[in-house]
Amino acid sequence: MVMLLEDAGDSGEHAVDPGSERSSDEFVMFNGQHDEYPDQDTVPIGEAFRLVEHVVGTGSWPADARWVVDR
Repeated sequence: MVMLLEDAGDSGEHAVDPGSERSSDEFVMFNGQHDEYPDQDTVPIGEAFRLVEHVVGTGSWPADARWVVDR
């Protein structure tokens, strides 16, 4: 999951893969919360690296990125 947050309390925005229809396996977060995400709310690892590299280099999403604002 690739998220951009303005500060610690920000809901932010995240990259999406609209063609995905499944969900991730459940995982346990550091605070003990059990969580899972629909695959459409995540992107393949190679795409995640590409998005992060672009955001770090330019401060914004690539023009071809698919993302959702959660604010």
